Amino acid sequence: MQNPPIAAIATAPGRGGVGIVRLSGAGLASLIEQLTGKPQSASFAQPRVATLTHFVDDAGQVLDEGLLIYFAGPHSFTGEDVIELQGHGGPVVMQLLLSRCLDLGARLAEPGEFTRRAFLNGKLDLAQAEAVADLINASTATAARSAVRSLQGEFSKAIDALIQPLIELRALIEATLDFPEEEVDFLKSIQAESRLSGIREALTHVQASARQGKLLQDGLTVVLIGQPNVGKSSLLNALAGEDLAIVTPVAGTTRDVVRAHLQIEGVPLHVIDTAGLHETTDEVERLGIKRTWNEIQKADVAVLLTDAQHGLTAAEEAIIARLPEGTTRVMVQNKIDLAAGVVSEASVVAISAKTGAGVDQLRARLLQIAGWQPGESLFIARERHIRALSDAADHLATAEAALPALELFAEELRLAHKALQSITGEYTPDDLLGDIFSRFCIGK
Repeated sequence: MQNPPIAAIATAPGRGGVGIVRLSGAGLASLIEQLTGKPQSASFAQPRVATLTHFVDDAGQVLDEGLLIYFAGPHSFTGEDVIELQGHGGPVVMQLLLSRCLDLGARLAEPGEFTRRAFLNGKLDLAQAEAVADLINASTATAARSAVRSLQGEFSKAIDALIQPLIELRALIEATLDFPEEEVDFLKSIQAESRLSGIREALTHVQASARQGKLLQDGLTVVLIGQPNVGKSSLLNALAGEDLAIVTPVAGTTRDVVRAHLQIEGVPLHVIDTAGLHETTDEVERLGIKRTWNEIQKADVAVLLTDAQHGLTAAEEAIIARLPEGTTRVMVQNKIDLAAGVVSEASVVAISAKTGAGVDQLRARLLQIAGWQPGESLFIARERHIRALSDAADHLATAEAALPALELFAEELRLAHKALQSITGEYTPDDLLGDIFSRFCIGK
């Protein structure tokens, strides 16, 4: 609560009707007096009341006219005293106001420092703090709604619902560690296996929701590959619903990667059209093919297109053999509108990128691969959340295998508890906090 004041422009760069400079910390009353050029009046001292005032420089010259709003700690976003200066939203005006605040003793805020102070002052847990950045960065409406749920504490409540029964079980186990001769009977009396099973089942549900939430945040990267002139660019255009890539009957039209960012059922889809994979002496085509293989290495899914008029050839089989181990692939037969017959294997999606036939089935297949289920996720999630939940699940599984060895059982429960606490920040190393908040916007 006694941190020195920090200041930053809280609105996006550029011109707008209104711009905001935000300050948080101790000693703001004196700063208000100097910034407005008049003693702090009752209206300034009254929290959450917007006051029209002049903002002046050290010579008393008016820099801007706008609203000043005071939020008294701990009833503020950061838990400290906060003021917001709402002026005209020009970049020069905002810089003048910010410079004036810095001249009066405030320090320029680091990325995410306002939210970090909110976390350290107990206004938000770490999962909620991360949801602030996720809400700002949401690329779809579904992701934004899920981030709001996390910000409101839905994810944290789900983690707490796992931690509480785990604490109860740990307390019962650790209370009897001094009486090893009673281990078996004691475990039966407290129904340890049943309690543990209930925690593991609940954790499985949270993991499923978290995976959905991570998918909403990160999306799915899909690379379209195949021989020249099999319709990769036409498929990209069909998925996007507009002509993003040039399509001609000439083989090798696409020589570099073309990217499109789409969404299916609220899930971001990053689709990459690539150069046709074939042997060539053309140096430009060779560079394009090299980039194609680089994109395949990074993709979540490789969609291999073949021409339905002749099916899978030795060239496509060679591409399949070269795909990196573990790459998820979808086999697609294109140009079914020109083919006499289509292979009806369940693993092959038959489409016509030209007419749109079968494209919806391909969309559904991609969602299935992503693990998407109908309905909205309760909360947004990050990779570190997924890893922490996975670690907790592993420790609980090891704990079950350790029964009836009480000490091993207790230790695995402790490690599972620690993994879950890292999500909300009850146990989080300082270096991880630094990494998390450094990715935030300045002024948030």
